[in-house]
Amino acid sequence: MNKVKQILMAIMIAIVFIFVYSTTYNQAEPKVYDYMVKHVLTQKLPFDINKKCNGSDDIVLVVIDSKTVEKYRWPWKRELNCKIFDFFSRYSKPKVVVSDSILLTLDKEYPESDKKYFNSLKKMDNLVVGFMPSISPWKDKAFGENFDSQFKKYSLNLTDNTSKGSLLYESILPLPKLYMDSIRYTGSVSMISGAINGNIGRYSIDEVYRNHEYFLKYNNGVYPSLALRAFLIAKNNPKIVISDKSLEFPELNYKINLQKNKYQSISPLRFYKTSYGVYSHQNYSAVDIMDSFEALENGKKPIIAPDAFNDKIVVIGANVPAGTGLNDNKNTSVSINHPGVDIQATAIDNIMHNDFITILPTWFNLLITLLGMLLVFKSIKNCNLYKSVVFTLVLLGAYFLISFVCFYFKIIINIVTPIVMFILTTILGYTHKYILENRSKEKVKTVMGKFMSKGVMQNVIQNIDNLGLGGKRAIVTVLFADIRGFTTLSEQISPQEVSKILNEYFTEMEPIITEHNGIINKFIGDAIMAIFGEPIQDKNHAMNAVKCAYKMIQRVDKLQSKWEQEGKPKIEIGVGIATGEVFVGNIGSINRMEYTVIGDTVNLASRLEGYNKTYKSKILINTKTYESVKNIADVVKLSDVQIRGKAKKIDIYEVLKVKI
Repeated sequence: MNKVKQILMAIMIAIVFIFVYSTTYNQAEPKVYDYMVKHVLTQKLPFDINKKCNGSDDIVLVVIDSKTVEKYRWPWKRELNCKIFDFFSRYSKPKVVVSDSILLTLDKEYPESDKKYFNSLKKMDNLVVGFMPSISPWKDKAFGENFDSQFKKYSLNLTDNTSKGSLLYESILPLPKLYMDSIRYTGSVSMISGAINGNIGRYSIDEVYRNHEYFLKYNNGVYPSLALRAFLIAKNNPKIVISDKSLEFPELNYKINLQKNKYQSISPLRFYKTSYGVYSHQNYSAVDIMDSFEALENGKKPIIAPDAFNDKIVVIGANVPAGTGLNDNKNTSVSINHPGVDIQATAIDNIMHNDFITILPTWFNLLITLLGMLLVFKSIKNCNLYKSVVFTLVLLGAYFLISFVCFYFKIIINIVTPIVMFILTTILGYTHKYILENRSKEKVKTVMGKFMSKGVMQNVIQNIDNLGLGGKRAIVTVLFADIRGFTTLSEQISPQEVSKILNEYFTEMEPIITEHNGIINKFIGDAIMAIFGEPIQDKNHAMNAVKCAYKMIQRVDKLQSKWEQEGKPKIEIGVGIATGEVFVGNIGSINRMEYTVIGDTVNLASRLEGYNKTYKSKILINTKTYESVKNIADVVKLSDVQIRGKAKKIDIYEVLKVKI
C-alpha cells in the first residue's frame, strides 16, 4: 500500500512539474524574452547616446507618414507614387528599392494614372514589391490555376533539401496582370507572430511579431520574402540551398539557421534600438522625397540630396495613424506599435549583415533546467535550511547573470522557466522534507512514548532547545505499585508466561495512570513508579493518585477472574502513596539523562508499598496525602508505625474505599 501511495505521489508531483513548466514556457517565457530583447539585446555597448536608433546606416526608410498625407490627401491617384519611384530611378542610385506594399485592384476611375505608375515601375530593375500569401484556398480554382501559372516566374531557382510536409499557404492574394507585367521582382510581406520557442504561424500563442519567414513554399515552388529578395538583388543573385533548419548561400560562405515547425522554417528577428519606440533605421518622410523630385525636375535644390541614397537599400512603406488605411503597425519585442516598414527593414538588415540571434535548442534548455533542479534537490537533502536557501539564491542569481550575458551576445536561453522550476523544486522539496520529518517525528514520538510517559515526552518536546541537567523543588505525589509474591510466581511458570502476565498487567495499568494526570516514571521489575503533579501540573495530584490506585486495584480484580479462567496464577498488588516535597528534573550526565524525582517522599512511598504485606492491606498513604483525600475516602489510621529509614514513628493510613 505504501508503494502505491508513493507511486501516486510521484505521478502527482510529475504532473505539477509538467504543468508549471509548460505554462511558464509557453506563457511567461515569450514575455521575458521581449523584455530582455528590448532592455539587453538592443542596448549594445558601447553605443553613441546621440544616435537614436542603431540599425545599419546602409538601410534607410521612406515613410508615407502623417506629414505626407497632410499635403497629399489620401487616397490619391497612383501617379503621385511616380514622384517617389522616379526620384530613385532618375536621380539616385540605390542598391535596391523595396516597396512594402501590395496592389490588388486597378483604379478603374483613373486608368491613365495606373498606366503612368506602371510605366515608372518598369524602369526600375532593382525594385521589389510585395505579395501576400493566404492560408485560404482559391474560391475560383480555374482563376487560381491561371494566376499561379503567371506568378510562377517569381519563384526561386534553388536547391531544395527540405522534407516534404503540409503546406501552410493555399493561395495568394491576386495581383493585377498589368501590375505583374510592370514589375520584375516580388517578395512576401507576410509577418509571423508567436513565440520563438513556442507555437508559431497558424497556431501562434500571441500577437507579438518576433520571427521572419525568409522563404515559403507554395504550389510546388519556393518564394522569397521581401527581405530575402532584396538581399539576393544586392548580392547579385547568389545560389541558394534550403533545408528545414537552414538557408545557405555557398558562394558567400553564409548560412542562416532556422527554426522548423510543421509548416514553416523561420528565423527570429534580431531587433535594433528604436528612436522613441518607432524606427530603428534612418527614415525620411515620403513628402520630402516627392518635393525633392519636383525641385530637381524644375532645376532647383532638393530638400534631400539624391546621393544620400546611393548604394543603399531603400524601404518604402506607410505609417499613418489608424483610420486612413495606411497603418501597418505591429506589436514586437521592442515596441507595441512598431511600423511594418521598419520590421521589414530589420529583416533585411539581419540577412544583409549576417546579424542573427542563436536560439539554444529545447533539449538543451530542458537539460539545464533538470540539472539545476537536481542541484537544488541535493542541497535540500544534504544541507540545513540556511545553507540550502543560500545555495538556491546563489544558483538563481548566477543563472540570471549567465542568461543576461547570453542575451547580450545574442544567445537566447530560457530565463524564467528554469528559475520558476528551481523555486518550485525548493518549495516541493521542503514540503516533502517537512512531511517526512513529521512522519519521522511521529514515529519517534510513538516509539519514545513506549519508553517514557507522554507527559515527560511532551515536556522534552516543548523544551527541546533548553534541555540540560537540573530541575526544581516541587510538591508532588509519588505512587508505587508492586505485585505480591512475584518472585515465587516467577519460579512456578516459564519466563514467557511471566512476560505475558506482566505485559498484560502493565498494559491495563498505564491508561489508568494517564487518565488521572499521572506519568509512569519507570518500571522496576514488576513494580510501577508513577508521579502526580509534575510535569503535568495538577493541584489535585494527591486526590488523583489515590483515585488511580483504587481503580488499579479494581482492574486487577477483574484480571484475576480472567487469568483464573485461562489457568494462570492469581496475583494481587499493593500500592504505596506519599505526598511531599521532592527534587524533580533531569538527572544523569550531559550525554545520558533521565527525568525523575528524588527525595524522602519517594523513599516513603516505596516503604509504604512494602508495608502492605505487613498489614495485609492494599493501599497505604502518608499523612499529607490523607489531608487531601479524607473527604472522598474511607480510611483506617495506623498509628506509631516505625518506617525503616525514619528515626521517629509516624502515622499512616489504609485506604478502604474511594468515592470515584
